[in-house]
This record gives sequence, C-alpha cells and structure tokens, in this order.
Amino acid sequence: MDKDKHVFVPSSQLFKAAYGRFALGAYSVNNMEQILGLMQGNAQAQAPFILAISRKARAYAGPHTLDSIVRLAADAYPEAILAVHLDHGDEVTCYNAIESGFYTSVMIDASHYPFEENVAITRRIVERARELGVSVEAELGTLGGVEDDIRVDENHAHLTDPAQAAEFVARTGITSLAVAIGTSHGPYKFAANQGLHLERLAAIQDRLPGFPLVLHGASCVPEEEVVRINAAGGALAETAQGLSEADIPRTVPLGITKINIDTDCRLVWMRVHREFFRDHPAGLDFREPGQTFMQAYAELVARRSTVLGSAGQLAAVRAALAPATE
Repeated sequence: MDKDKHVFVPSSQLFKAAYGRFALGAYSVNNMEQILGLMQGNAQAQAPFILAISRKARAYAGPHTLDSIVRLAADAYPEAILAVHLDHGDEVTCYNAIESGFYTSVMIDASHYPFEENVAITRRIVERARELGVSVEAELGTLGGVEDDIRVDENHAHLTDPAQAAEFVARTGITSLAVAIGTSHGPYKFAANQGLHLERLAAIQDRLPGFPLVLHGASCVPEEEVVRINAAGGALAETAQGLSEADIPRTVPLGITKINIDTDCRLVWMRVHREFFRDHPAGLDFREPGQTFMQAYAELVARRSTVLGSAGQLAAVRAALAPATE
C-alpha cells in the first residue's frame, strides 16, 4: 500500500470511534459507477464508511480491476476515511485478500458449517490476518434470503445464540461479529410478518459488552423504488420490503457498529436504467444512465448516512485516528 496516496484503515479502528455513537455503512460495489457514487455520497455527508467487495464481485470485474478503480477513486477524494472490506469470503479468498496488501478488513463466512468447524476456520483466518494488521469479521447464526451466491431458505435461517456468540468471539479472536437477529438478504425481508429481534441483540450485547456487532441484510427497500421499477417494466413482487429506517438507530446503542447495504443500491441501479431505456428506447450512450445512477446513488448514501448517524462524523473520526495514522 506504500504506492497509494490514500491510506485505508482497518475497520477495527473505525469501530473504536463509532461504537455506541453511530453505525458505519458498509456498501457493496461491483463497478466504477458504484464506487464513484459511493465516494461522492460519503463526501457530501462527511461520513466515514466501509467499501465492501464480495467474492462474486471480484469474479465479475476481476480483483485487480476493482482494486485499481478504488485506489484511483480514493485519490480523487483525499479527505475520505474508509476501510476496504472483503464481504462473505471463503477461506481461500480471505487468504488472497489478506495477502494482497489492499484489503484492510475481511469477512470469513463459515456460518453454514457446524460450530466447531466455524471456529476452526475463523481462527485460521484471524491468525494470518493479525500478522498483517487486517481486521476480521465472522458470522454466527444464519440469515435467510439471496445475495450473490448465498441462498438460504427462510425456514433454515436461525438467530444467533448469545452464549454461543460469547464463546465464539473468545475462541476465535475476531474483530467483529455478524449476528442474525431477523434480517435477511435480498428485497424480500421479514417474511411471514417477522421482524427485528432487538431483545436478542440486547442479550448478545450483554454477553459481549463493547464488542462491535454487524447487521447484514439491512437494506430498507424503499417502496418508491419498487413502484418506479415496476412502472418501468420491472416485476418485483408486492411483498418486497426491507428494514425500517426507524429501526436502524435503535440498533446502535445495542452494539451494532457496521450495517451492510447492497440491495438498495441494486434497486437504484435497476430503476435508473429501466426508466432511461423506457424513456429513450433508441438511446445508445450508456454513460447517460451511468451518470444518472452515480448521482442517485450518492444521494441514497448521503441520506442513509444520516439515518446511521455517521453523517458529519468525519472530523471526529479523523481526530480519533490521528495517533494511529500519523
């Protein structure tokens, strides 16, 4: 990372500044437009953030391509404070990301394995990451829904056990823990009138006081986006719904320090492009909807930063990081 003008920070450093005060938005990116829109939105909001790249995104664009775009985009926003995070990595991909010198944070997702195997895999990742100063997130419990190559039927999802969570953290040495408290991946959350289990989150925090917890599947799936997508030829079901914006601030005092957002970005992408080609059926310049998307996504990120409480926190976080970055 010596060749970079911009220095990315481990997520653990951001968590120390954020815990109990606000949550960091972790936004999944796959291409240039998402990366630039994300940088712009957080600059507008003056918010620190986490830029997340999934295993499937690396396969889609090529890991070195995305790395280069992120570096160049960050150079254009020198005031930005962010961690670069591998999302939902398997063991091989985590090692690759750790040793790349680019990622400052990785998530090993072995939650689909039995508890003891999850512990063993996660511990191996932590031992390697610690040598290079990379933060490690792991998951305990299972979220339902669909995201990239993750597909879990809601009937097989289960909430995180508080006592098991405390044991898992103690035995693995992870930096943060992704917990299952009722959310799910994709645009169809809270099936069968389910909701967010804040009492379960409080019980986990009681066992892990001061420890950063992560909420996956936390997109809000705005009704307006669904309506506009369908009006432009989409076919999202009426059951599409997400996490209420009002619930997000309620999770922060209970230890949630990182909130993953992916589906909302995809909805904006779908809406912008469907409307553009509906209104301009002969259009050939794909840069036009690309620019529209970047602006719309930046606006979404800025709004969501306000909900997370991270808007306006850039100066305070920079001051908190000063001893570690000077």
